[in-house]
Parts: sequence; structure tokens; C-alpha cells
Amino acid sequence: MLRVELVTVGDELLLGDTVNGNAAWLGRRLAERDVEVTRSVVVGDRLEEIVQAVRDGLDRADAVITTGGLGPTSDDLTRDALAKAAGVGLVRDPALERRLRDRVAAAGRTLQPMALRMADVPEGARTLANSAGSAPGLCVDLPGGPVYVLPGVPFEMHAIMDEVVLPELAERAGLPEVARRTLRTAGLWESVVAARLAPVEAMPGVTLAYLPDPAEVRVRVTAAGDDPAALLAEAEGRVRELLGDAVYGAEDETLDRVVHRLLAERGATAATAESLTGGLIGAELTRMPGSSATFLGAVVSYATGLKHRLLGVDEALLAAEGAVHPEVARQMAEGVRDRLGASYGVAVTGVAGPEPQDGRPVGTVYVAVAGPGSPTRVTRPRPPVPGPGDESRAALRRMTVVYALDLLRRVLLGLDSEPAAGDARNDREEKG
Repeated sequence: MLRVELVTVGDELLLGDTVNGNAAWLGRRLAERDVEVTRSVVVGDRLEEIVQAVRDGLDRADAVITTGGLGPTSDDLTRDALAKAAGVGLVRDPALERRLRDRVAAAGRTLQPMALRMADVPEGARTLANSAGSAPGLCVDLPGGPVYVLPGVPFEMHAIMDEVVLPELAERAGLPEVARRTLRTAGLWESVVAARLAPVEAMPGVTLAYLPDPAEVRVRVTAAGDDPAALLAEAEGRVRELLGDAVYGAEDETLDRVVHRLLAERGATAATAESLTGGLIGAELTRMPGSSATFLGAVVSYATGLKHRLLGVDEALLAAEGAVHPEVARQMAEGVRDRLGASYGVAVTGVAGPEPQDGRPVGTVYVAVAGPGSPTRVTRPRPPVPGPGDESRAALRRMTVVYALDLLRRVLLGLDSEPAAGDARNDREEKG
């Protein structure tokens, strides 16, 4: 297996000003092609540290991929570091200079002299076409192996990686032909998904990877052999059989897209009433272009009194039970459905912390969906009890978004309120 080391460059990564999403994306992409990432290193904008990181990487791996430090400013030092590592100077590439001048002129801007630094490359380096931006990628062959140098701007890095670097690495490694598909699940914990898929893990030529998110798990199925496409189809069918209706989509078919599709197929619309999520469900339902055809709007009734004034929740109920109660969730869902004129109302109420509320512990959540012609469903998901801190609070809120959209999906499809694969989510229907 080809081994690659990642070097991401930038003081902003070390200081925490920017999350190192490039390393995560590269790790996933390389794993999809059966390339092993042996180490991921972050270094600051300092010439000697970049040089040493590249040399150390080639001592341990077959190739190194760097991101960042290819811009025009004085702290963009990766090209200088690669030149030093190779023992050569920087030279101006006339073709790159023309491309820079043409791009700036086409945008109606004035070329700043420092921008021409992006046309300087280590002598003998090969440029990698950047279809998405100005700074090209570079490949420098050092004694220990090739070093691929990519921009830090994510969409530019993605383009060069997918169009140039990955095909070259696959050719270098002589990787076998494989077929892959990622299935998306909601409502089952990662350990439950893995346990149920043990028979698929045992299939010759099939490997599974589990990619968990709050209340969701993506399962990447990889098949290799004489007929990988046929083997993948067989493995996917087995995964769907074992996980049942917990599988809601595949590849980029996210839960919000599934819900919009189901609503559109029925000529239906949805509206949301949110308490602890503070508008996150509405935000999720407006990610997709054209979502206004099936999503009407949201009422963020964070204060208890607004649940009565805006949604019609019984005032006596709120006084007696507080805002976190299955009957409150039911009335919120029916209220937002009726007042916004939607086919379906989705509501959530709960305690995100850090303190209990109205005698309910942190982590208590109720989700309701009110639709036409059938009783309103109210469930109480059982997320892990969150710990202290903003990250736990954010994770609980994110899980609640998934619970709400998945319950709406289940209502639209006429499914049970919890995954057919068992009680792993440990929901129960609440009779308000």
C-alpha cells in the first residue's frame, strides 16, 4: 500500500484561528483510494520548519502532500521551502505569469507586483493545473519521493487533488480497481451499525468504514476483485437488508434532501417550531436550492411565553408542566402547521443545558410531527447524556435536528417512529 504523509502549513492552524479541514478532507479522500496516511503534521509559516517536515515525511512515507503557503504574501513560504529542500532556486514560469495577468485583467483589476510570486516555482518542479484558482499546485521529486504542493484554499486544493494528484498516486501505486458507495443512516449508534454489519465485514473483497456524526453514521462500502461493481451491489444490498429503514440515502443524498424530495413527491409542505435548536432545523431545511417549494418557514419560540402566544400551546399546560413536555411538543407541531398553513408541522423542545429545566435533566428532548389525516407523533429520543461545555450542548442540538428530520421522513414514508433494525435508538412513542 502506498504511504503518504500530510503537511499542512499555516500559523492560523497552530493558533486555532482556522480549523484544519484540509487534513480531514485529504485523509478521507486518500482512504477512499486505499492510500495509507501514515502521519499528519501541522507547521507554522517558517521556512526551516517546512523544510524539515517535508524531509522527515519522506523518511517515513512514499510521498508527501502539503497544503498552504502558496499565496502571494511574505508569509507564503512553501515554494521557497521546497526549493531549499531540493537544493535549487526559484525561477519565474512565463506561462504562469501570463495566466495570472490574464485572470486579473479579465476580472477588471490591477495586478499587484507581489502577486507574481505565485508564478515562481522551484527549478525543475512540475506545475499542477489549478482549474479553480490562481495559484498552481507543484510537484517536486526529491530523493525520497515526490512532494505534491497544494494551495490552502479548500476548493482550489480539492480541484487539484481530484483532477491531478489522486490519479497520479493511483498510477504510482498500481492500485487495483475498486468500487465504492457510501450509505447514510440515522438513529442507530455506530457500535450497533457495526455489530449488525458483521456478516458484510466477512465477505471476501469487501471492506467497511464507519463515519459517525451526531445521530448519524455513514457506512462506506468498498469492493475489490474481478468484478467490483457486482460485488459492491451485493454488499450494498446486504447492508440495506441488515440495517433496514435506518438507511435513508446514499452518497450526497443528505437527510434534508431526502425530506424535500418526499415532500415534493406528495405535493406537501413543512414548517417548523423550534425551542432548544433555535432555528437550526429551519437552517438545515433551507440549505438546498429550491427548498422554498416545500419548506414554508419556522417559528423559533425559545421563550416559554412565545409557545402560547405564537403557537397556541395551552397556557395552563405550560404553567403546570413547563416547556419540556410531550404534550407541549405536540401542540407546538400542530400550532405551527395550522398557523403557517403547512401540510406538516415539526416541533422540538428540550433541555440542552448546562442546567436542568423545569425538573427535567439535561438531554431531555421531545420531537413531534403533525401531519394531515393521522395522529400527531411525539417521540423522546435518548441521546447520550451530554457533558459540560459548549461542544456537548452543540452536539445535542445537532442530534435533535437529525431526530426531527428523520421523524418527518418516517411519517412521510409511513414507517415506525424508530429504526426497524431494533431499539438501538431507544425512542419511545409519547402519549401526550
